[in-house]
Amino acid sequence: MKLCASILLAAIASANAFSASPIANKASLSRSTSVLNASRNKNKIASRSKWAEARGYCTATADAPADAAAAGLMTNDEGLEYVRLVNGDSTSDIYLYGGCVTSYKVGGQEYVAVRPDAKMDGSKPISGGLSHCWPQFGPGEIQQHGFARNVNWTVKSMTDTTVELEMAPSDYTKEMWDKEFLCTFTVALEDDKLSTRMLVENKGEEAFDFQAALHSYFTVSALENLSISGSFAGKEFLNKMVGDGGEMQTEDREVITISEEYDRVYKGVNDPVLSDSGTGKTLTVMNTAGYEDTVIWNPYGNEGMGYNNFVCVESVKFDPVTLEGGASWTGDMSLKAGDI
Repeated sequence: MKLCASILLAAIASANAFSASPIANKASLSRSTSVLNASRNKNKIASRSKWAEARGYCTATADAPADAAAAGLMTNDEGLEYVRLVNGDSTSDIYLYGGCVTSYKVGGQEYVAVRPDAKMDGSKPISGGLSHCWPQFGPGEIQQHGFARNVNWTVKSMTDTTVELEMAPSDYTKEMWDKEFLCTFTVALEDDKLSTRMLVENKGEEAFDFQAALHSYFTVSALENLSISGSFAGKEFLNKMVGDGGEMQTEDREVITISEEYDRVYKGVNDPVLSDSGTGKTLTVMNTAGYEDTVIWNPYGNEGMGYNNFVCVESVKFDPVTLEGGASWTGDMSLKAGDI
């Protein structure tokens, strides 16, 4: 099934402008075909139709609607493949390009945002979702935010509610960062939350350093309805909007609201909770391993990016990790939806 590109781009809104890069060969997916096919049931076509109509996508299927969405490997109208997970009234979409979670929907409410100016054809990293920044966060020795967000990941295993994606070195990655790594990204659509795990393994003998982040975009009914609570009060943060290189400041608020352009790095804060008075919903970002810091970003006033309908609350390991040969690092982040 293919979704109409024009409706897809209008229906999903959010990330910083990302650089273009080649797409990996899709033949790497062949070893997981049997697992993917096993997840499809006989009502798949009708189920997809109902899901697509509910979200505003178009579908060529005219069959009678079914009771639930279908899990499986899908392809959007621009040719990019993604995995859809289904658990009751919850769904999640994970693109192989960038290993990017672009949707987490519970009972009809979407919590993950993709910007209206996002490219969903692989010509540049997806501007939105839970986008990987690895092995570098921000500018540095290699390209902005690293390369994990603009290569194809492969499917290692999959069920209707879980998927494991894998990223290994390629000629493209070795040109800029010649390290023996293996990254495994696991997404699990549980009954009460969406869980993610980023596992980084050093497969070589020499140590290497890296940073890691999920550049997470979350939906907002309007910024005036948004508040972000957590252990912010009294913490120092880097305000990148001040001066040429930013300025260290101290947060005196317990609840963050946004009424100007934001780019702030809160070191030692990893317990943010978003509350949206417009929807009556909350979203708790649970960083239980690896991610120690939080970045809040919003391009306030930028209509083209759809600034008023998303906020980035990013899970970050800002200080570089030194990973010895044979060692591993894990970043665990879960999203739990609730009511105000």
